[in-house]
Amino acid sequence: MSKKDLGLLILILVVGAVVAIINPRFLLPINLANTSNLIGLFGILSIGQAFVIITGGIELSVGSLVALLGTLFIDFIAVRDMPWPLAFVLILVLGAIIGLAHGWLITRLKLQPFVVTLCGLLIYRGVARFYTGDGTAGFAFGQNFPELEFLTAGRSWGVPNSFIALIVISIVMWVVLHRSVFGRYLFAVGKNEEAARYSGIRTGRIIASAYIICGGLAGHYAVGGMNAVQWAGAVAAVLGSITVAVSVRVWPAEAHAQKSEDPRTRRRD
Repeated sequence: MSKKDLGLLILILVVGAVVAIINPRFLLPINLANTSNLIGLFGILSIGQAFVIITGGIELSVGSLVALLGTLFIDFIAVRDMPWPLAFVLILVLGAIIGLAHGWLITRLKLQPFVVTLCGLLIYRGVARFYTGDGTAGFAFGQNFPELEFLTAGRSWGVPNSFIALIVISIVMWVVLHRSVFGRYLFAVGKNEEAARYSGIRTGRIIASAYIICGGLAGHYAVGGMNAVQWAGAVAAVLGSITVAVSVRVWPAEAHAQKSEDPRTRRRD
């Protein structure tokens, strides 16, 4: 464990201890379960954000994208009677397509990621509000989806399913980042895009892939957090995902660079 990880762990423990002393109900099982559920949702979104940040980009539209995809998902299953597994796959595909559009604008038209995603933030928020008539998307009285409710808000062995999903996705993405060619290319592009391009890496595809992954995970968040999709939550999703991604992103890149540096090839001044 690096010093940075140890510092973050100590900070979390100190903050948790202080809050528990001020309010002992913080340690109640129901509160810990709710906190774990939010950690799972924000963690999944932060993984996608981390992929984008590793490439040197930024994704500001995830909050509005979550609101739009969540609105569409509820409309698909509650109004249009679409089976929820099909609607879930469709939402993931839509999120990936939007991520692909962002990647295309950034890599092909050479637009700045900040500009592209900031415009996306405003556009997706406006589309979602127009689609709902500036109202709230929800289920009609008597509508019930027990299997979906269990997967999104239920628990397995006392652990929220969203937190379990975070663990599974984290393991998969760790393997992708640190045990695959794509992961090495991703770090190379983030370190020096021009050098990566001259070394034969198709940097445009790598950057676009990062935005596709981010969009797909935003779709997952939209479905998993459908019981808590609100405008305030959508705004918090942007800040929360960027904060977590930045906090956990630096040390893998530094470690990767240190491992890849051969002492025999160091430049001697």
